[in-house]
Amino acid sequence: MIRSEILDSGLHLVTLARPEKANALSAAMLQELIGVIAASTARALVLTGEGRVFSAGADLDEAHRGLGVSPLWEELSGAVAAHPGLTIAALNGTLAGGAMGMALACDLRLAVPEARFFYPVMKLGFLPQPSDPRRMGQLIGPSRTKMLLMGGQKIGAEEALAWGLVDRVVAQPLVEAQALAADVLAAAPEHVTAIKRMCGPET
Repeated sequence: MIRSEILDSGLHLVTLARPEKANALSAAMLQELIGVIAASTARALVLTGEGRVFSAGADLDEAHRGLGVSPLWEELSGAVAAHPGLTIAALNGTLAGGAMGMALACDLRLAVPEARFFYPVMKLGFLPQPSDPRRMGQLIGPSRTKMLLMGGQKIGAEEALAWGLVDRVVAQPLVEAQALAADVLAAAPEHVTAIKRMCGPET
C-alpha cells in the first residue's frame, strides 16, 4: 500500500497506494513510510497519493484500537522533517487528520484545486500529534491553527493557499513538484542540505 520508487531524475517518489480506502493509513503503512523515508538519501523526495484523495487520515477501525494515539504518527513526521533533501507534498486531493503531519513536515506543499483540508481532533477526542500544532502555527499562525484544530473548520485549496498552508494550487502537483526539484536534483547533495538548513526554521 506504499509505493517507493527512484525516478530517472534521481527524485524519490513515495506514493500512498490504497485508493479504495481513500489512502487511510494503517499502522503497517505508517511503519513502512517511516522506514522508507528514514532510509532515503535522495536530494528530493515527493509524497503523493493514488486516486482522488491524498489521505483521509487514520484507518478508522485501527484508530479506535489505539492507532489514533500511536507514536508512529510523530515518528513519521519526524522522519520527513529530518530528511536531508527537499521534501514536497504533492497533494492529489483532500488531506485530513493525522496525515496532515507528514505534509506539514515537508518543505513545500502543492495541492489540486479540489483539495480540502481538515483535522477533526476536537470532534474525535484525540490530541494532534505533538509537533503538528507547532508546525501548523509556523505556517498559518496560532488563530488559524485553532480554527482547524479547535473549530473543526474544513477549508478549500484557495483558502489554504491564502493562509499559507499550501504554497501553490496547481492542476498537476506531481508535475509541478518535479519542476521545483530540478535545481536540487542537479546540485551536490551537501549543497542541497546546507541551503535547506539555512532556510529554517527547523520543521
